[in-house]
Amino acid sequence: MDNQEEVREFLTSRRAKITPEQAGLPAGPRRRVPGLRRSEVAALADVSVEYYAKLERGNLAGASPAVLEAVARALRLDDAERAHLLNLARAADGTEALTRPRRRRTKDQWKPHRSLQWTLDAITAGPAFVRNGHMDVLAANQLARAFYVDVYAPPGNRANLARFQFLDPASRRFYPDWDLLADVAVAILRTEAGRNPHDKDLHDLVGELSTRSDAFRTRWGAHNVRHHGTGTKRFHHHAVGELTLAFEGLEMAAEPGLTLTIYTAEPGSSSEEGLRLLASWAATQEAISPTRHISS
Repeated sequence: MDNQEEVREFLTSRRAKITPEQAGLPAGPRRRVPGLRRSEVAALADVSVEYYAKLERGNLAGASPAVLEAVARALRLDDAERAHLLNLARAADGTEALTRPRRRRTKDQWKPHRSLQWTLDAITAGPAFVRNGHMDVLAANQLARAFYVDVYAPPGNRANLARFQFLDPASRRFYPDWDLLADVAVAILRTEAGRNPHDKDLHDLVGELSTRSDAFRTRWGAHNVRHHGTGTKRFHHHAVGELTLAFEGLEMAAEPGLTLTIYTAEPGSSSEEGLRLLASWAATQEAISPTRHISS
């Protein structure tokens, strides 16, 4: 992915989102652009218009941390957007190799250590799985395999949550809040692209989704990024019905670039009962086909 184009489109899109009123500036007549003018961002960041224009053309190489922080404040970037800007700056300086994971974490190149799989299998109250920045599910416990049975089912999805979201019609049933979770999926991939701009597998995935899904292509062009560490989501599983689950995403210190996600239900809720039913359903499915997981 071209770093200068990424920088240019990211900064331009952030500038377009900030109104003069939000920035404490008079709106004024005859504004030709949405959001702030370049000159206004430059003034808020206390840099020259020429210098900010250079940054917005994609030339982040050599920009100091102080300047990047000033631009982030001027554009009212949140924590995820700030981190994305810093990742883009590292890539522009050619230093991203010092900060990205030492080994690529693709589904075909990585297998869980036995101890990690033991840990996942020991989690019996809710789905638990490990994913990479491409949204490949790399390892899972029995409940996660049952929970994501539709994700595993079509060979074309290759246990990838983004492919399932945008290319499999079953995702519309599985995710009652489909549009919201589509935004999240694209933001996760965009964040990963800023972190690893030369990742060919990610580039190929984005190209595939952009070609095959208008919904993905539109969202990708918005350049939104986000941290995805905790929250609540709604699901509809074909075997147990509606589930409202809280999740925690934990970055794995021993495996940079990978995230352990655990879903749980509120104690005493119908969703907790739904997870118990899901566990029984999963055990039944594996009993029917004891030589394979339900995900195969």
